[in-house]
Amino acid sequence: MIHIVGGGLAGAEAAWQVAERGMPVALHEMRPTRTTDAHKTDSLAELVCSNSFRSDDHEQSAIGLLHEEMRQLGSLIMRAADTNQVPAGGALAVDRDGFAAVVTAALEAHPLIEIVREEIAGLPPADWDNVIVATGPLTSAALADGIRGVTGEDALAFFDAIAPIVHRESIDLSVAWFQSRYDKAGPGGTGADYLNCPMTREQYAAFVEALIAGDKTSFKEWEASTPYFDGCLPIEVMAARGVETLRHGPMKPVGLTNPHDPQVKAYAIVQLRQDNKLGTLFNMVGFQTKLKHAEQVRVFRTIPGLEKAEFARLGGLHRNTFLNSPKLLDDTLRLKAMPRLRFAGQITGCEGYVESAAIGLLSARFAVAQQLGEEMLPPPQTTAHGALLAHITGGHVETIDAGPRSFQPMNINFGLFPPLAQNPKNGPDGKRLRGNEKTIAKKRALCVRALADLDQWARGARLAAAE
Repeated sequence: MIHIVGGGLAGAEAAWQVAERGMPVALHEMRPTRTTDAHKTDSLAELVCSNSFRSDDHEQSAIGLLHEEMRQLGSLIMRAADTNQVPAGGALAVDRDGFAAVVTAALEAHPLIEIVREEIAGLPPADWDNVIVATGPLTSAALADGIRGVTGEDALAFFDAIAPIVHRESIDLSVAWFQSRYDKAGPGGTGADYLNCPMTREQYAAFVEALIAGDKTSFKEWEASTPYFDGCLPIEVMAARGVETLRHGPMKPVGLTNPHDPQVKAYAIVQLRQDNKLGTLFNMVGFQTKLKHAEQVRVFRTIPGLEKAEFARLGGLHRNTFLNSPKLLDDTLRLKAMPRLRFAGQITGCEGYVESAAIGLLSARFAVAQQLGEEMLPPPQTTAHGALLAHITGGHVETIDAGPRSFQPMNINFGLFPPLAQNPKNGPDGKRLRGNEKTIAKKRALCVRALADLDQWARGARLAAAE
């Protein structure tokens, strides 16, 4: 039997992949026996931050390519996301409760999966010879201490902030309007999937000042030096970096036209994205925050259109931990100091829902191969799965004079892929590519290559299993 510790997206995907390959699996999840600061339910694969899986474009987007690769590899997480999608422009966003319900029901119904509601305090028992640790960014202190004792390495830590969710009916549509940036329609969307709240220069300046001055959650002494992950910075931290920072980030006004006053261009725009299938809840895009709850209500109600906003959930802050994976893990995600332990998900240093699930998928396939005494090669780095795995297990930057740079969490991006042998120079019509056309053609070529290489790798793995 293979044991999996942690029932988040990585652990849930890993359990499914193991069971679908005919191997019994025990999935250990500590909730509801022990809760966390971020989780609200005892569902498996609960989404604790955004409800967006980001772009679903598998021809020009690295994360969209990862979506497609996971679908082709039989991912439960992607199946649940596809069946619970809500409109979100060019992104794949999901009804968070429906998504978790589908994942939980599928795992509970599988005859080879046993779900055990218990905390694994410390290292897993010594007689568990094939274990996947997928405890995510909220790994319990006891388990973290056990890992630290084996590796001699301190787990790194950063803070991940949660964005508020607003009741749709409390948003003033005489001020706000529905529109996706550049009217782009994504999966399940119409091109008018976001609610947009415009600001004048004066309103924006006052808002930034209020963010910086607002009363914030104080850190414990041991948390004070913990860095943030740049992909999920609290909005007030961004604001403190410069008065114009937000206008070039989550509040950029480009690609949007206010139908209430088409002749006037907004100086900044706050976007809200649908959070559930009913369309009754919208989350504030990019508004992760560590403001105290009362301050959030006060400051965010200064946003035009949100003066009477009612919040279904206010923002929060939780501490994340991850391993120095390039040093501690081998290329099949096993802990070098204790090979019976394999790691998956955000604890390995990947960032994002889909990335975590993808590493869960790979860890499961490696674990099954190990259990069967078979060798399984990692996917090629030309694929999204292979590129992400390579970053985790050896993609950190070395410097000649200062040694290895510190390992940091990473979303999937084309910068992790090996370059093409030759970048496209001409389009399908034979005409020479110019400007942005070259970038688009390059991304498409990377995606075509990735899917072809993934298919070859998957077929090779199937043949090996058949033998």
